[in-house]
Amino acid sequence: MNTIVNFTRFLGRRTLINIRHLGRAWFFLITSFLYLFIPPFKFSRWLKQIRFIGTNSTLIVFLTSFFTGAVLGYHGFFTLKKFGAEGFLGATVSLSLIRELGPVLSALMITGRAGSALASEIGIMRISEQLDSMEIMALNPFRYIITPNLFAGIFTFPLLCSIFDVVGIFGGYLICSKMLGLASGEYFGSIRNYVEFKDVYIGLYKSICFGIIVTWICCYKGFYTGYGAEGVSKATTQAVVISSVLILIGNYFLTSVLF
Repeated sequence: MNTIVNFTRFLGRRTLINIRHLGRAWFFLITSFLYLFIPPFKFSRWLKQIRFIGTNSTLIVFLTSFFTGAVLGYHGFFTLKKFGAEGFLGATVSLSLIRELGPVLSALMITGRAGSALASEIGIMRISEQLDSMEIMALNPFRYIITPNLFAGIFTFPLLCSIFDVVGIFGGYLICSKMLGLASGEYFGSIRNYVEFKDVYIGLYKSICFGIIVTWICCYKGFYTGYGAEGVSKATTQAVVISSVLILIGNYFLTSVLF
């Protein structure tokens, strides 16, 4: 009997703690959004974070997209060849990248490179009492630290997703045309016939949502990190894992709604 009572208490306590964390996270996101529209705007900070999240992530997105498109083209060629449908290869690679792989993989790569750095940087600012010092000097941490990252995520994720799509399609073209002998006209002709602007818009909408998710979770985990090196490392790990899982879950629901 005591075991059941203790388990019920533990379950209730954990549920209340999780509800409190969830409410605080939503309040954190809403507050961050509000400072996007409340002057004065710290444009220098915004540009700095765009460079940090976007420009510095370009190389890893470029490499990932090229080889993703190459693998899609390689396997797609031999799969479609069994049915005599090699002419649809360009559309297959393009739609796979534009609708799904481009937004998801680019977001995951940015999370691993920039998201982890954001969580650890803000976490170190917390344990070294820099955030407390800002509040004492009447400087709002959301205006100077959180909101620039949120804006940078919304701005850079669609751009990096577009780079991922273009480079991936070109990588598939090189493999299919230069190595496997598919005619260039067949590859790009199917893209022109079957890829619509709606597909591009859907991919960009997804990347905007992923940009909000990644910057939100990583900044939140860093902002409320535990003290000490262990707290920062734990917050960074949780930020990357939760962001990655939410990207995959969000992709499913966005696909269900948008399609």
